Amino acid sequence: MTPTDDLPTLLSRIALHDRAAFERLYRATCTHLLSVAFRILNNRDRAEEVLQEAFMNVWHSASGYNPVVATPMTWLINIVRNKAIDALRSGKTERGSTVALDDEALAVAGEAALEPQRLLDESLTKAHIDSCMSGLGASQRQALALAYYRGMVHTDIAESLNVPLGTAKAWVRRGLDKLKDCLQSAGVSA
Repeated sequence: MTPTDDLPTLLSRIALHDRAAFERLYRATCTHLLSVAFRILNNRDRAEEVLQEAFMNVWHSASGYNPVVATPMTWLINIVRNKAIDALRSGKTERGSTVALDDEALAVAGEAALEPQRLLDESLTKAHIDSCMSGLGASQRQALALAYYRGMVHTDIAESLNVPLGTAKAWVRRGLDKLKDCLQSAGVSA
């Protein structure tokens, strides 16, 4: 199996329509992705069809992969998961409303920390925080970093940055206010 460190490289090569990279990505991930589709659909044939559709989607949209938003495996799992849920829904539509959708089919078993949706949400939150932090002034970023990553209080921050105490307090307060406003406008709740 290809180490997960190679997946971003393979995706960038697939974006250039490199067939060898596509084959390596398929071989490295198909077993796991097929199991994701199977757990949702509970039907091997339908899971294989979904996997084929998902990989066609990867072939055509690899250039849209953004490593800031999600890891390659999270991105791939979400594609398969969404295709499988679409297949489930379309199957339900075809059968009409005579068959109830089994809610357990939608629950992909696994560790909560490794669930694709949670990983995607965490990646998106991190990207929003990084984006909002980059929008702060350098002094505000530095003051917040000292406060939160080093656990410094205002007096320590003022001393470390060689500024008056009031200035250090203002940088922290204004930085937090700007960060809060930016995160709220991005839809990230604190």
